[in-house]
Amino acid sequence: MATMNQRLVLASRPTGKPTATNFRLEQVPLPALADGEVLVRHHYLSLDPYMRARMSDGKSYAQPQPLDAVMIGGTVGEVVESRHSGFRAGDPVVGMGGWQQYSVVAAAQPGALRKVDTTHVPIAAYLGAVGMPGVTAWVGLNHIIEAKAGETIVVSAASGAVGGVVGQLAKARGCRVVGIAGGADKCGYVVDELGFDACIDHKTLDGTDAIAAALQRACPNGIDGDFENVGGAILDAVMRHANAFSRIAMCGMIAGYNDVPIPMAAPQLILLNRMKVQGFIVSEHMPLWPQALAELAQRVAAGTLKYRETIAQGLESAPAAFIGLLEGRNFGKQLVRLI
Repeated sequence: MATMNQRLVLASRPTGKPTATNFRLEQVPLPALADGEVLVRHHYLSLDPYMRARMSDGKSYAQPQPLDAVMIGGTVGEVVESRHSGFRAGDPVVGMGGWQQYSVVAAAQPGALRKVDTTHVPIAAYLGAVGMPGVTAWVGLNHIIEAKAGETIVVSAASGAVGGVVGQLAKARGCRVVGIAGGADKCGYVVDELGFDACIDHKTLDGTDAIAAALQRACPNGIDGDFENVGGAILDAVMRHANAFSRIAMCGMIAGYNDVPIPMAAPQLILLNRMKVQGFIVSEHMPLWPQALAELAQRVAAGTLKYRETIAQGLESAPAAFIGLLEGRNFGKQLVRLI
């Protein structure tokens, strides 16, 4: 039985882009388990854009990541010791164990730890397509955009862990789906493997006017729904072609994650088109998770929901992989393998 734990803590708050010096790698002893606690050995760690916002201490939807504490993050792994009747050694589980090799979990706390079935769904998928990113896609598409057959849906960061699921679910619901991604390889993947109708490579386009012109060609009937992960010039371009009563699910603002201002060029379009623009946080929609997870798991098991993963090896690789994620260097879901 292991007696030491390796972990990464937030050593300082970044100014602008995070750097490796904002993190500190530590070795600490594992505590003995108390009644009701479970010791989990993490197999994979999830890296997600929301972590950047949590690293700052400004106003947000959640409390800032504390300094000198383990970095927040979703994990999947295996129970290695249990003092809770609902878990036993060997159980595959998903939780929020953070950037560390092991976590001690108070298993009776609602939502702290969930057993998963790895018979037909790989364990790593519970951090992506059948995890928080997949549920985010499902909730935003079905309950914010309320996509309907025949509508045109635009998805920014379309090759990412959330965007890729949004597009495939929208296609399954009979929509025309146009992605926006960075690079020919990502756009090719979005169209050829994920089944989007079109994908715009924003890296070949200079500014809002060029992106808007490309959207006009790809969306001849206008835009009914936008799943927004980026903001900035991309959101401004989408709004130019939004139809009356269109809906925007504001999921992420990657363009502003490094403390960069992202003003909106033409907010009057919200009024002129009677648009719904709604931000949402998936953890505030917990009653919808079972229904979402059931569909996502069924589609992954059947091979009708595809996804891609970028995997870094070892806990010490997490800071560089996270910085790369914010710069768009990952392809699909960014994970860190810890075993």
